[in-house]
Amino acid sequence: MKRRNFIKYLASTGLLGYVASGGVQAAFAPSVRYLRPPGSHDEAKFLSKCIRCGKCGESCPNRAIKFFSTENGITSLDTPFIIPREQACILCMKCGDVCPTGAIPKIEHEANAIMNDVQMGRARVDTHLCLSYQGKTCGVCYRACPLQDVAIRVGMLEQPHVLDKCVGCGLCERSCIQIPQAIRVIPEHKG
Repeated sequence: MKRRNFIKYLASTGLLGYVASGGVQAAFAPSVRYLRPPGSHDEAKFLSKCIRCGKCGESCPNRAIKFFSTENGITSLDTPFIIPREQACILCMKCGDVCPTGAIPKIEHEANAIMNDVQMGRARVDTHLCLSYQGKTCGVCYRACPLQDVAIRVGMLEQPHVLDKCVGCGLCERSCIQIPQAIRVIPEHKG
C-alpha cells in the first residue's frame, strides 16, 4: 500500500486522529497510579503468571480489587489493581488464597507474615498538606493503619511518620481527609 493510500485509509477509519493524538503510545504506556494485590510478584513475573481469571476480585470482601481495561496499556489488560483513594486493601489475604497460578501467593492472615511478604508500596506524607504538620491535630491516617506503631507512628500533634514496615495497603490514603490527600502510597512495581 502506498503511503498516500495508507494515510487516506487511516483518515477514513478515524485511526489518523487516534495515532496523531498519541493513542497508540498511550495504549502501551501505563498512566494510572495503582497497587497490585497484596503479595503479588514483581510486575514482569506477575504479568506472566496472571491468567486474568478475576477470582481475586471476586474474593475481595472490601471490593478494592478492580481490573484494567486499556487505561494502563494493553499488557495490563484484565489484570487486578487497587486504587487506594477509591477503596484500600484491608489485608485479609483472601486474594492469594484463590489465585490459581500463584501470581498472588498465599500469605497467612497474620501480622508477621504480612509484614514479611507484602510490599504493595510505601506511604509518603506531604507535610505541606498534612493538617497535623500545620498545627491542627488530625491522626486519621494513624488510626486507619492496621499496623499502628509498626508501619506508622505519630509524633507531636499526631504528626504521622511512616516506618520501614509499611506494606502499602493504602488505608491511610483512603482515610485522609485532605483533598488532595496528604498521605499517598507510592507503588512498588518492581520489574
